[in-house]
Amino acid sequence: MHAYLKHKGVAEEDIRENYTPFAFSDWQTEVAAIKKFGKAGKPTAVISTINGDANVPFYKELGNQQVAATQIPVIAFSVGEEELTGIDTKPLVGHLAAWSYFESIDTPENKAFIERWHRYIKDPAAVTNDPMESAYLLFNMWAQAVTKAGTTDVDAVRRAMIGQSVASPGGYTAVMNENHHVTKPVMIGEIAANRQFTIVYRSEPIAPVPWSPYLPGSGKLSSN
Repeated sequence: MHAYLKHKGVAEEDIRENYTPFAFSDWQTEVAAIKKFGKAGKPTAVISTINGDANVPFYKELGNQQVAATQIPVIAFSVGEEELTGIDTKPLVGHLAAWSYFESIDTPENKAFIERWHRYIKDPAAVTNDPMESAYLLFNMWAQAVTKAGTTDVDAVRRAMIGQSVASPGGYTAVMNENHHVTKPVMIGEIAANRQFTIVYRSEPIAPVPWSPYLPGSGKLSSN
């Protein structure tokens, strides 16, 4: 991302990059630093790669310090419906997340997917999310590859995985490519007051590029 921003002409002094360890808890200081950076007067946004449960205190602190999406929007690569379950999302409306699936997708297939999950877990309030949808797709691809290979041998199944496709409850067909990455769409959702996401952008399924074109030398790498 740093290399991408530099490629787009963003000055080094306009990029603040900070990584926190797992189970990091001092979000008051970090969010205060984000607010201070944003007060420089230039348009400011946050790209969050915070993982899993650590999102909960981070987003609570965004709300506590009144970091509104209209002022400093946050776009996350790893916050979903499960993390929002225990958060008051009213102060967070408009902050963004990028996935290939959201529970709010309005298709008959997704409604059936959610209903099956509720029946299985015996909890009508349980949410679905992108990692669940991804696991569903990949397990079904694996089962199809085992059937094609006629064995569970790892190398045979790995070869048989290439070209496997599964219909997603999100309304597209996921395809496994030769580079072991999956063709999927990009969806961007805004956090809503009901702890769900309002989808504001959806691409067509995109063939995956395994290495960043903005990192010098990465284009020379290959996967086997």
